[in-house]
Amino acid sequence: MANTYTQIYIQIVFTVKGRQNLILKKYREELHKFITGIVNHRRQKLFAVFAMPDHIHMLVSLSPTISISELVRDIKAGSSKFINEKGWTNGKFNWQEGYGAFSYSRSNLDSVVNYILNQEEHHKKKTFKEEYLDFLQKFEIQYDPKYLFEWIDD
Repeated sequence: MANTYTQIYIQIVFTVKGRQNLILKKYREELHKFITGIVNHRRQKLFAVFAMPDHIHMLVSLSPTISISELVRDIKAGSSKFINEKGWTNGKFNWQEGYGAFSYSRSNLDSVVNYILNQEEHHKKKTFKEEYLDFLQKFEIQYDPKYLFEWIDD
């Protein structure tokens, strides 16, 4: 698109179906590389990605050629197929429906990247549920609790 200039930074968060701990640490780097490939193939920029056993965070820069929902759909579908083909789980792997998408300014990029890459340390102090509800509150997003992710006892 000629003469179209944008600067859109989005943190995307979504969970494993049933919030099961299915993403093993030994596969994390390979999954990150695969997701990076999906994002690059869609001509978007990935700043950070980190998969916890039951959820994933990523920070992307979006161009106006794709919607957030299209990108998340492609990441979820592609990575689910990849995980299933690799046989990393007993049974079929799926991501849970839905996702969180939170926008940031350029001045916040370093802190968001740092936050994402330090998920293991962060979750020693705060559960995923606490973290996600904090995001919704911080970004003043109204929600119906019955439509949030399935929660397990954290």
